[in-house]
Amino acid sequence: MILTERFTGLDPRTKLVLVMVLSSLGVILQEVLLLGIVWFLTLSLAALFGVGWRPILRRSRMLFGIFAAMAIIQSVFTTGGHGFLWLGPVSVISSLGLERAGGVVLRLLIVVVSASIMATSSPREIVQGLSQWRIPYELAFMVAVAIRFLPLLRQEALETLTALQLRGVALEQLPWGRRLRVYSYLLMPMIAGVMSKSKELALAVEMRGFRAYSQRTAYRVLRPRPFDYAVGGGMLVGMGLFLWIVY
Repeated sequence: MILTERFTGLDPRTKLVLVMVLSSLGVILQEVLLLGIVWFLTLSLAALFGVGWRPILRRSRMLFGIFAAMAIIQSVFTTGGHGFLWLGPVSVISSLGLERAGGVVLRLLIVVVSASIMATSSPREIVQGLSQWRIPYELAFMVAVAIRFLPLLRQEALETLTALQLRGVALEQLPWGRRLRVYSYLLMPMIAGVMSKSKELALAVEMRGFRAYSQRTAYRVLRPRPFDYAVGGGMLVGMGLFLWIVY
């Protein structure tokens, strides 16, 4: 519990360094085994930050569909590997397709789980941390707004689907063609709702004098502790050693 509190209280810039290291490893590495090691490390770090990995994996169930689609696409259009399922002369499922599909899904899981680490800091702390990194305040504010708008977009989609189900439309029972057509019809109301919220947010920040002056003052100034330097520096050194060993 004490270790979790220490990691949760890290400077948001240190958390950003962690996310950058994990995401960079997910992009650089190509072998499925190495990506699996990085994913396990990401889950372990997320647990130290108090992030529950089971809800994250539950929300990531759609990635299994991506895994199946990527496995079939890679098996059909890529030569090589041992075929497991054949449709005439065409290899529908092959070892190479499964390997490449696993790599894609593991990269997505690394990004999803590592991004959840940033959710342990408030948007205000993230903006302040980026500002102290000499990043323009406007860009830092845009990052914070983007982090906040993702849950709003998800909520907008859930409300739209709930309203559709209350009208007696069972999406699970519709054929795939009609289901995709219904989703295309729902896209415009969702976008309109998000645009309306964006307009309200823009009016709110303008009423509070956003960008009225070239410089801004902050009530709270972030000061990294020795533990922040140890964690951030350790992750950067560990990334360099890991890449040096495997390559």
